[in-house]
Amino acid sequence: MTPSTRLLTSGDLEEVVRIDALHTGEAKPAYWQRIFGEFLGRDSDPRTFGVGVDGGEGLAGYLFGEIRAAEFGSVPCGWVFAVGVDPGFLRGGTASALLGAARRRFREEGVGTVRTMVRRNNVPVLSFFRSRGFHGGPYVQLELELE
Repeated sequence: MTPSTRLLTSGDLEEVVRIDALHTGEAKPAYWQRIFGEFLGRDSDPRTFGVGVDGGEGLAGYLFGEIRAAEFGSVPCGWVFAVGVDPGFLRGGTASALLGAARRRFREEGVGTVRTMVRRNNVPVLSFFRSRGFHGGPYVQLELELE
């Protein structure tokens, strides 16, 4: 059975911080407070959203998405900004349910393409997105380290 999703609320902040810290090894409450404000706050852009899956005594997972088109003449597309799943809920359909909710939201807004960025050495996350149909897109991300 596919887990059901719901919109995130400001009350989910601590759970998102907790799940993120389980994966990164560092709690970043100020960072996530800013993200919650940008994606879910009263003055947030209507093209941003956050969805979650409940898991008993807290969140099982979360996903933040947005629609944007600022990159080099790209047509508006959906972006998966962040996704995280509590390790106790891995391989239980949580990430798939979150991505499904994001895809529905993007389709409702008339978007035909979804993008995300993943560290090339993050094999589990790369494997997840590839197994859901994601592939290399028409752009290559380049960067320059500044001294």
